[in-house]
Amino acid sequence: MSALALSLAPACGGGDDDGASCDPSMGDGATRVGTFEIELVPPSSGTPGRTTVVGVVYDGASPENVIWETAMMSGDCKLLTPRVPFCATPCGSGAACIEDDTCAPYPTKQAVGTVHVAGLALTAGGTGGGFDMTPISNSYSPPGSVMIAYPGFAEGDDVSIETSDADFACAFAVDARGIPPLAVTTSQPALAQATALDLAWTAPVDAAAATVDIKLDISHHGGTKGKIECTTTDDGQLTIASVLVDGLLALGAAGYPTIVFSREAVGSTVISAGRVDLALRSQVEMPIVVPGVTSCTETSECPKGQICRDDLTCG
Repeated sequence: MSALALSLAPACGGGDDDGASCDPSMGDGATRVGTFEIELVPPSSGTPGRTTVVGVVYDGASPENVIWETAMMSGDCKLLTPRVPFCATPCGSGAACIEDDTCAPYPTKQAVGTVHVAGLALTAGGTGGGFDMTPISNSYSPPGSVMIAYPGFAEGDDVSIETSDADFACAFAVDARGIPPLAVTTSQPALAQATALDLAWTAPVDAAAATVDIKLDISHHGGTKGKIECTTTDDGQLTIASVLVDGLLALGAAGYPTIVFSREAVGSTVISAGRVDLALRSQVEMPIVVPGVTSCTETSECPKGQICRDDLTCG
């Protein structure tokens, strides 16, 4: 599997007063501190499709207060179970408990100057139209006057962001290659004991240009007990092994279980604080059938003699 990743050295100028360098080798490429996401949101229930753009850069990594541990692996997939660390001394609102008795501070959003976006199709500007984003509360999104077409790019299009010098970071640029909207062809995925789950979607022209991530979480409305995550080549098919399906079913399910498919191409660069990604994404979320689970929001939706429980299942 592979994804396009282009790293461009930030131009010198600006920078931190504390000696942060414009040399990307001074940053930690393994630590993601920022993401600019351009997502193709498909049409749904009469709502037209749209292309969204959002971005944020932090001064450090975002701590996780739930640790996902690998229970088993098979092929491109793994079954994960959650572990919540305990800190005897509360971390407070400004930090997260990331391991037993270990707190880590939440990072702070930073402005990275004006961000120029190029390579998107605008409804009044044609393919390749560009526009600038300025920070609002140190977050980035297109100004209201910019109307982006759907889809905002075609497969293989070059999409890029470029920043100006700012107090927090020197100017940098990132490219990523356009992907087609994701079309899942498995019409009604269903889980069953001792049975592998076959999944399919329409493959792109270039299967190596992006990856497909799949997340199967059947208990999120009852307090997540586990999930299956897969990262695979974008070749149009994946089979989740029966041993993983059985392991997930054994953990329990709640109402309205879902499976999420995400096609993603990512470009990256490194600044002094860490790695910044440009992610082009197309995501499809759909319900999945789980044996013995009838979902509900009220008791009238349940079979006679059953009630709608707190986890949104009839029983």
